[in-house]
Amino acid sequence: MPSTSTDATAIRELAQAHGLDIVPETIAVNELGLDFQVAIAEAVDGQSWVLRIPRRPDVTDRAAVEGRFLSAIAPHLNVAVPDWRVHTAELIAYPLLPGEPGLTIDDQGQPQWHFDVEADEYAQSLGDFLAELHTVAPAVVRASGITEHSPAEVRQRKRDDIARVVAEFDVARSLRDRWNAWLDEDSYWPTLTVVTHGEVYPAHQLMAGARNLSILDWTTAAIGDPARDFMFHHASVSARAFDATVKRYVDNGGRVWPKFAEHCAELFSTSPVELGLYALQTGDSDHIEAAKAQLGPPNHESAGLI
Repeated sequence: MPSTSTDATAIRELAQAHGLDIVPETIAVNELGLDFQVAIAEAVDGQSWVLRIPRRPDVTDRAAVEGRFLSAIAPHLNVAVPDWRVHTAELIAYPLLPGEPGLTIDDQGQPQWHFDVEADEYAQSLGDFLAELHTVAPAVVRASGITEHSPAEVRQRKRDDIARVVAEFDVARSLRDRWNAWLDEDSYWPTLTVVTHGEVYPAHQLMAGARNLSILDWTTAAIGDPARDFMFHHASVSARAFDATVKRYVDNGGRVWPKFAEHCAELFSTSPVELGLYALQTGDSDHIEAAKAQLGPPNHESAGLI
């Protein structure tokens, strides 16, 4: 969205303090990010930049980990990733990456898809990227400080996260029962962990048609469950398109298990848990209300009818 003159002045001054001379009239601000205000602007030399401005002090330490991770992972991927030329507590800036977002949100808050998620080209491109990422040896990125969990820890962490949210929010019985059944069934869960992005979905994918050119926002990168990077795809496409992506992934060295697709579905069903945890971290009333809305029992359950 276009910036106001006040926003533009503040952003330009912040950029100038970090050695970037940007043209105020070119600044476009995206306010959707929970951790960063993001702006895209053109410098006087014609180079376009992405400016990430932290919203809270607590994101600074995690950003330091992300910066080290990006430096380590970039040489091992064929897609582009952010190259942080500026990295301070006040500003992160990198040259604009190639491609256009696969998914944006319009002024009415509605998702706008900019490519065909069912396309074979997309299944191949996504499968290639995920296989490439997931076959990077964890030792390559371990020194960055990203979170690392064993398969047993992946499962226990999810159990602990659900328990914390259930203790703090009124969670629908149907959700509690679903998650408990999943947690208790061994066949759903991975026996391996890999290097993951953590939030692979088209808003973080810069595309040329249905082909991935760049991947944004590695804040949630970790060594953990490979299904993290497939769950949004599983929720967004047909079984045919998902299976095509998994086949391409496996053909390129990725590893799955018999209940991989079902595990992706269950993992995606815990998205309200992640929102609940985030709301508890920030203490923001809007985040808390949003979490309550997603986690809470439907009216008939609240009334004791089930």
